[in-house]
Amino acid sequence: MRIPLKLLALACFLSGATPLFADMSDVQHSTRMETAVFGGGCFWCLDAQFKLVDGVNKVTSGYAGGHTANPNYEEVCSDQTGHAEVIQVEFDPSKVSYEELLRKFFYAHDPTTLNRQGADVGTQYRSIILYQNDQQKQIAEKVKAEAQKDWPDPIVTEIVPLQHFYPAEDYHQDYFAKNPTRGYCQLVVAPKVKKFQQHLQAEKATANGR
Repeated sequence: MRIPLKLLALACFLSGATPLFADMSDVQHSTRMETAVFGGGCFWCLDAQFKLVDGVNKVTSGYAGGHTANPNYEEVCSDQTGHAEVIQVEFDPSKVSYEELLRKFFYAHDPTTLNRQGADVGTQYRSIILYQNDQQKQIAEKVKAEAQKDWPDPIVTEIVPLQHFYPAEDYHQDYFAKNPTRGYCQLVVAPKVKKFQQHLQAEKATANGR
């Protein structure tokens, strides 16, 4: 039986269209993700904390807010680059909003201590939000003002435009998960992560009406 050429052409078109549609679906999925960049002390803490948040797809530790291109950890720790230790949070806005991430950010660290978190002292440990557009700027200013009621001292968190985000060295990524028995992780990171996790659980229970 001979198949008409028109039907053959149509079959070829349809067979080739399926992967194309699948690729378009992948693109649409990827474009749903947004990013937030902020810092509040050692990035090992924030990295471990925000990996617990529903809707967060990926967390990358890095450096931002300074003037030195492609800085390394030693340079940032010298307090001469102007950069802060920050995290870049890739999130699904259909599951968690930028505003909600910032509310969690103000809970995750002490935003009232200038250029320090606990025993970590230096401008690289400052509290900072780096916005990527006017909408993020407005949300950051709103959430900062709202968060002030939870703190007796003035919040000193900087809100500045993001110029560039530099990922930190590989050994800094997912540091707490890879080094849970290290002294700093046990004494500093673990308590913060536990407290943050309890906060997330309480939020979820409240949202569920329990």
